[in-house]
Amino acid sequence: MPQHTPAQNRPVCRYCDGFPTVTITTGTRNHDGTRTTVPATCPACKGTGHIVTTIAFAPVGK
Repeated sequence: MPQHTPAQNRPVCRYCDGFPTVTITTGTRNHDGTRTTVPATCPACKGTGHIVTTIAFAPVGK
């Protein structure tokens, strides 16, 4: 049964849902019979799994 982790102050990446690095099979096999794989990293969060939120201020007034 999975345990609850403490809440983190950083929001989870909305593009990868917190799974920033995955391995994709190419469909071919190596000489020993294993599948050839390629790692892929989420370009939005750069492999961290979290997005840094920034607050944008708009100038108001004259």
